[in-house]
Amino acid sequence: MSNELLTDLTQPQRDRLAFVELRVRFIGEIRRQDLVTRFGIQSAAATRDLALYKELAPGNIDYDSKGKSYVLGPDFRPVFDSPPDRVLSWLTLGFGDGEPVRLKAWIASETPSRLTQPDLDVLASVTRAIHQECPLAIEYHSITSGRTDREIVPFALLDNGSRWHVRAFDRKSQEFRDFVITRIRKPVVMKGAEVQSHERSDQDIQWTRIVELELVPHPDQPRPEITEMDYSMDSGVLRMKLRAATAGYILRQWCVDCSPDHSLRGHEYRLWLKDHLALYGVKNALLAPGYRSPEPLRREADSD
Repeated sequence: MSNELLTDLTQPQRDRLAFVELRVRFIGEIRRQDLVTRFGIQSAAATRDLALYKELAPGNIDYDSKGKSYVLGPDFRPVFDSPPDRVLSWLTLGFGDGEPVRLKAWIASETPSRLTQPDLDVLASVTRAIHQECPLAIEYHSITSGRTDREIVPFALLDNGSRWHVRAFDRKSQEFRDFVITRIRKPVVMKGAEVQSHERSDQDIQWTRIVELELVPHPDQPRPEITEMDYSMDSGVLRMKLRAATAGYILRQWCVDCSPDHSLRGHEYRLWLKDHLALYGVKNALLAPGYRSPEPLRREADSD
């Protein structure tokens, strides 16, 4: 699709065509009804949009008569510029579906930049496998094992605050694990391949288990009332419910002192985990600052 052809389109058309591309690239398919629901247009208009995208970007989408949907074409090449943060926001928060365009901000603002960003083609394969509930063949590079060929069954994206993981069943180790997306190479979506019942997300104990945590102002930090204000605490306590699979990441990101005797020092430790035993059995609890397990636990994602 040339820049001249894009220029001739109205902004609403560009938004809808960008949505078509996002859906197909990262979900693997789009139906006419998806456009109707998202933009409130008539079915005839949705049909014209799909035909226009197919005309302007030959090879990007094919019609699947069996599934009655448009699917990713074998010669797909992205047309719209989609920054990873915007794509991840769209995938995880469900808004910002339109074309990523640079608009003048209403007020000045700055947000921390990530040091790493996933490759969008790799991310697209991961998210298509998640949506289509099928395995993904990957070449994975880990600190402990180096390069390995694996088949994983992914089902969720996971943001640890500094980089993105995919939660998946690993057929090599026969367990559920977190895989750093930037360490994935040569992903191939195994569409139509069978997924066993024990490989599905409802069998992932760390994912389905919800841990209830009580965070309080750190006993060794001054002015606890300010901490209570900052975190909107109720009676001096911030109560949280987290998936066990995410708890260690979040506690580390928030610099929560998880030592039983609140022994960590430093201005960053404004919160203390009131009962460290609440993390018992959480595999990634060793990522939490100061946590000491009553029994050895294997460090999961960050060391892999």
